[in-house]
Amino acid sequence: MEFRHLRRFKQQLPDEECEAILKEAYRGFLSVVGDGGYPYTIPINFVYADGHIYFHSALEGHKMDALKACDKACFTVIDQPVQEPGDWWYHVRSVVCFGKITVVKDAEEHLSKLRLIGGKYFPEGYDMDGDIQKNGHRAAILDMRVEHMTGKRVKEN
Repeated sequence: MEFRHLRRFKQQLPDEECEAILKEAYRGFLSVVGDGGYPYTIPINFVYADGHIYFHSALEGHKMDALKACDKACFTVIDQPVQEPGDWWYHVRSVVCFGKITVVKDAEEHLSKLRLIGGKYFPEGYDMDGDIQKNGHRAAILDMRVEHMTGKRVKEN
């Protein structure tokens, strides 16, 4: 598929900057095709690594039902707004990714991605391995291979 180019190309961020934003962002918004063809967007924790975005998920629910029907998704993050001295407006960078999502089935990869996500979100000193051993079987890991990514710098004024 041919994805659209960013219309406001002068505000476009290079891929390296987009990847840096994805690595640093705390939470993003995952959009899938939900019930009745309506978009279904949820705020979600994630981790970005090597062209993939990984999500921790419940094993069932609206998101999982939607992904069974259509594996295509869009994921968006916005970094922290920055206000330049003397300005009342903010500068914001955003990244939008398109791709297809699969559920990680391989046990070793599942464990590896749980640890990757846990390393980002669990506090230092937390017994991540104990938690994963106790609860990991109740979590799905979703793998979104990024097919298209654009980033944009916006000055809101």
